[in-house]
Amino acid sequence: MPSFIADHPMLCAVALIFIDIAVWRLISADLANWKLAARLVIFAVFSVVLFNDGMNPMQTAPYADDTTLHLAATALQIGWWLFAARTLTVLLGAVMMQRVGHTGRLLQDLMGAVIFLIAIIAAMAYVLDLPVKGVLATSGAVAIIVGLALQSTLSDVFSGIVLNTTKPYQIDDWISIDGTEGRVTDIDWRATRLQTSQGSLAVIPNSLAAKAKIINFSRPADMFGLAVSLQVSPHARPQTVIEALERAMQGCRPLLAQPAPSVAFKASTSGGVEYEISGFVPAMGLKRETRNLLYDLAYRHLQAAGVGLLSATEGSTPPAVSGARALLERSSIFSTLRQEEKDTFSQNMTLHTYRAGEMILAAGEVSDHLFIIESGVVSVLLVKDGHQFEAGRMGPGEVIGESGILSEQAALADFSAKTYCTLYRIENEYLKPCLDARHDIGEAMKALLDFRRHAAQALTEDAPVVPVKKGFLQWLRKRGL
Repeated sequence: MPSFIADHPMLCAVALIFIDIAVWRLISADLANWKLAARLVIFAVFSVVLFNDGMNPMQTAPYADDTTLHLAATALQIGWWLFAARTLTVLLGAVMMQRVGHTGRLLQDLMGAVIFLIAIIAAMAYVLDLPVKGVLATSGAVAIIVGLALQSTLSDVFSGIVLNTTKPYQIDDWISIDGTEGRVTDIDWRATRLQTSQGSLAVIPNSLAAKAKIINFSRPADMFGLAVSLQVSPHARPQTVIEALERAMQGCRPLLAQPAPSVAFKASTSGGVEYEISGFVPAMGLKRETRNLLYDLAYRHLQAAGVGLLSATEGSTPPAVSGARALLERSSIFSTLRQEEKDTFSQNMTLHTYRAGEMILAAGEVSDHLFIIESGVVSVLLVKDGHQFEAGRMGPGEVIGESGILSEQAALADFSAKTYCTLYRIENEYLKPCLDARHDIGEAMKALLDFRRHAAQALTEDAPVVPVKKGFLQWLRKRGL
């Protein structure tokens, strides 16, 4: 051992304590293993310094003849017990973090408290030579008094331990506790904190969470359930409604195929009949978007089937019109036509039907007519790297073949029937004069064509390869330094 350490052991011991504090604060939290290794080394050197000078933490302090040195040695020996407790707590915490992650933080804190309590009692027994039995008896009485005063807090603490042991939820899980829904941001001694979908913070005591009904939307981790309820007229035939809603489900691409989505009758009253569509999406962030899309598709497919959603104020029964005339009313492109124009236009539309799997318009084909989907789901297929994939799905009111009508260009994708489909066909010889006369309709179709071209280009182009930067720092990262 260096002569300076041998001559000034107490000064070196105090210096080691300050060095440990400084190193622990200076080393980044990302280098947890280095922090732990530094603490172990410093504690080992601290122990060697104390034991080498006769300051055995298992015995009372030496230097009984010198009060100042005796008190300093006593403080360092007590400090050794606390230093040992802290080092052991950090070591056990690192081991538990690798096994159970952040969810075991409450258990780590509890173990740390027990270790520090044992260290304090050991220091009192060995270093201060106090009667431990009397101390334990006194502390037991104090513990009873404190426990009675802090019943609710202790209930939260032990409930938190149970929750961390049984793990009904973890950090970042989306859960619902007694109707309060949100993402788990923290689980501490007293409460579980949720960030709700509105961005607010909900603090739920652990004792309440342990007794409440908990729904964990994040398990299993690869699917999240959703449901959409719709009310229709009690006069609509159930089979017609169910078939329309099933087509709506097939037109909603974000829904997982397995477990398969389903439609179910929910309730019936004198005012209307309620149906529910339920399914699963692969990510929590898709739930809101998919619910909105599914509701819109359900509305369109029910309209195509002649069934309207129930509203609080039902107007008078609309006059009976042909299917082609009703489709023009629903079309986002042709709805701007005047009533007499729609009447004339509908007389020049012919109905065509396609079975599931039939080709409606093939890629590379220049269409001399325009299709408007009346009912069913149409699948849009593109090719990338020699493999065909589904780029989207179309439903009632959408048009097919605008590229051939506007610019006599070939279709960019295959359009095939995913379900049984009915489409109205408009020949170019009748459509062209209409586009020349109504520039608003022509502009709407051009905007649609531009959008589809850009979408197809984005889906079929290869993403640019980002060059990997190589250098000294990258070399260090590869080696975990």
